[in-house]
Amino acid sequence: MLTKRRDIIAAFLLLIAASIALPPHADAQLSGTRAFLADIANQYRIVPNVVYHEANNHENTLDLYLPTNASGPTPVLLMIHGGGWVAGTKEGQSLRLLPYLEMGWAVVNVSYRLVQVSRAPAAVEDCLCALQWIAQNADQYNFDLSQIVTTGNSAGGHLALTTGLVPQSAGLNNQCAQRNFSGPTATPEVPVAAIINWYGITDVEDLTRGKNTKGYAVEWMGNLINRRDIARLVSPLSHISANTPPILTIHGDADPLVPYSQATRLQTALEGVGVQSTLHTVPGGGHGGFNTDETIAIYESIYRFLNQHGLGGSR
Repeated sequence: MLTKRRDIIAAFLLLIAASIALPPHADAQLSGTRAFLADIANQYRIVPNVVYHEANNHENTLDLYLPTNASGPTPVLLMIHGGGWVAGTKEGQSLRLLPYLEMGWAVVNVSYRLVQVSRAPAAVEDCLCALQWIAQNADQYNFDLSQIVTTGNSAGGHLALTTGLVPQSAGLNNQCAQRNFSGPTATPEVPVAAIINWYGITDVEDLTRGKNTKGYAVEWMGNLINRRDIARLVSPLSHISANTPPILTIHGDADPLVPYSQATRLQTALEGVGVQSTLHTVPGGGHGGFNTDETIAIYESIYRFLNQHGLGGSR
């Protein structure tokens, strides 16, 4: 199984390399990758650009990757793209889905309002609505609501965390309420089974002032009068409790865009309340862009993490 998964990850990395620049001798290397992709293509159907939420005259959409031969309800990965809340697309995450497709998961790959449409906390609200959409459509798409995992990188890691951590009492999912003839109806809280956080922001306020100030965070907050309160509200560190789901964090200790301290502070907070969590540190690693050996090690950590918590089963 380990050898097979190493081959899958190698194929995944080769596809990423091929999408950037394909060397002349790569055709032979890609033969096995083509076979892998053909197998995935035969086992999945894609439903693109499903509208899951509307706000600010803007339609938020998601893409569905659904296994065609599932014998029962399937685990669900909610994938959230990065880009500092100011850029990025769900389509840019497509290759990152492959390891989960190989495991037979259903994948919900979402877009959300970027800063050009609406500032904080809009992106957090949208991703919470995507989680509600999964629950509301579980029967139609055969989702296993006991096995929802959120994941994303950078700002997407932050949103994966907030989607799994922010309680209904925070009021950030009020826009998700379904409407009937008598008015809006509240939707139930949807539990997330685990979170896989790729170098995500855990303390937004820390990035808006002082030595760790980052332009993307300042832009996302804008000139809101209550921006410090909102920054705390949308910070994962504000919502850690003994009921927090298991979290795997992947972070390079030389990340110039999201300080490594954001990961270590999260890990310390989780350990402090007894939450099962893992911090996978990439020594010398920056903001993503990890090499082949580093990426293989990361995905091995992901597989162990999922198996440890009884999520998804294994092919």
